[in-house]
Amino acid sequence: MSHNHSHMGKHRKHLRGRGNAGSLHRRRSNFNSYHPGYSGKSFCPTVDLDKLWTLVSEQTQINAAKNKTGAALITDAVRSINYKVLGNRKLPKQPVIVKAKFFSRRAEEKIKHVDGACVLVA
Repeated sequence: MSHNHSHMGKHRKHLRGRGNAGSLHRRRSNFNSYHPGYSGKSFCPTVDLDKLWTLVSEQTQINAAKNKTGAALITDAVRSINYKVLGNRKLPKQPVIVKAKFFSRRAEEKIKHVDGACVLVA
């Protein structure tokens, strides 16, 4: 007896999987069409404090080292497609202004310790 699941075939459970199963293989075209950006990793490249100086030209580094007035060097991490600044390793004892979307707690502490500033950029 079929119990209201038609007389032609058996009632089968979850033929295409439960929920969003198969979104990466069987149902890929549907998910790409109607839910773009559903799968994949989030994009947030990072840079360490010691690598911030590689984002600045060598001539600017030399001029900043010679400058005795204490003027801060401005580094834009977002322009070089590094959105988050991490606090690994050491920062030179020279004031620096860093522009980024995100800062880790340790990075912010280390930048402020050398009289620098963290600027959040959208």
